[in-house]
Amino acid sequence: MAMLHGRRWLLALVPPAAIAAGAGFWVLRHYDPNSAHSPFPPCSFLAVTGYYCIGCGLTRALHALAHGDLATALSMNPLAMVMLAISPLVLGWALGWRPRWLQPLITVLTKPAFWLTLLPLYWIARNLPWAPFTWLAPGG
Repeated sequence: MAMLHGRRWLLALVPPAAIAAGAGFWVLRHYDPNSAHSPFPPCSFLAVTGYYCIGCGLTRALHALAHGDLATALSMNPLAMVMLAISPLVLGWALGWRPRWLQPLITVLTKPAFWLTLLPLYWIARNLPWAPFTWLAPGG
């Protein structure tokens, strides 16, 4: 019974999330984060340290995606674009769609150790000054 209640709560979040995603898509479609007069703030971490954080390039990646430019989106923040691509599968799993072939991926993605390893490694790797790591930097 508690699981059913949990799914209802998750389902209740879908309409507001869809509205927020639609509004975000509209903003990213109409405002270029690359322009000099962009309404989007620059990355504070990059400004202070000179290093890319795990989110650097995400706004530009989503802008490129809103314009159908998958190659540029991937070049701006590859990890975020991969996570965005698999998020419908994870949402489906959370809502009760449980195909057997998806179990191994969900098992990995739900382990905190996976994220506590992946995110710092990605953060460090995208700041290394040689290929193939430079490909992880925004626009790399």
